[in-house]
Amino acid sequence: MLSTRESLAKKVAWISVISNILLTVGKLMVGWIGNSDAVFADGIHSAADVFASIIVLLVIKIANKPADQEHPYGHGKAEIIVSGIVGIVLLAVSFYVVYEAAVGLFHPIATPNLLAMWIAVISYGAKEFLYRYSMKIAEEQNSKAIEAIAYDHKADIVASIAAAVGVLLSIIGAKFHIHFLLFGDKVASIVVAYLIFKIAREMLKEAFDILLERNVDSEILVDYRAIISSFSDVKRIDRIRAREHGHYVLVDLRIAIDYNKTIKEGHDLSREIKKKLMKKYDNIEEVLIHLNPYFEEE
Repeated sequence: MLSTRESLAKKVAWISVISNILLTVGKLMVGWIGNSDAVFADGIHSAADVFASIIVLLVIKIANKPADQEHPYGHGKAEIIVSGIVGIVLLAVSFYVVYEAAVGLFHPIATPNLLAMWIAVISYGAKEFLYRYSMKIAEEQNSKAIEAIAYDHKADIVASIAAAVGVLLSIIGAKFHIHFLLFGDKVASIVVAYLIFKIAREMLKEAFDILLERNVDSEILVDYRAIISSFSDVKRIDRIRAREHGHYVLVDLRIAIDYNKTIKEGHDLSREIKKKLMKKYDNIEEVLIHLNPYFEEE
């Protein structure tokens, strides 16, 4: 039976797949027929979103598998790999769109059809809803895979706005014979590419940080430290570090307690520290605590 987390992730991914297929077909057709590079570029981006959502669907089951003998820390990083792949795809899309727009600037400018602007507006409305919905689920389930889908929708929101504005400027330029406005659609497609590139860069940076096991935010570590220090038996915190492992966090501690404490007392203290940390932060999967002896003269 699927866990709530896994079933929600699959639901978000399937909604994304279906909506993006419809938007991809609509934007590519209207962009091509309506002479809009910006809308066509937005359609390519939606096609990349379809690919990203399918990857998420394939990896969700792996990411939610419990730890086993070969993977004692769990399979959470599978979500980070997905996020990185989506980032690479978006990066490639942004470069392609810039190339097509740059080449188009050296060819005769064709005025976009008004229908192209309306498809961009419809895309904006759909993507705004999908972004809010996906991000809400991602935050509730602390899922990097669903977050990657949400960021994909976010990129489409700004891309659709840029496309709509670009098409409108080109139409106005053609109607009132304002030559420089005719380039509005081409410029908009470059803006779309930049916005896609920016989100791809953020996704790749986060993926690399987690894969390279970067420490969690310093503010969170400070809070961890405060929780640990609230135990009077903890005489000193020698080291504290924590790393994201997909949708959960692993914490490593080295603390000093009185040298004459028994093994059982040290064990009980470690258990209470772990319980208190995990009670406040439900994304903590494991807390590993190493005990050092503390001498009064220190």
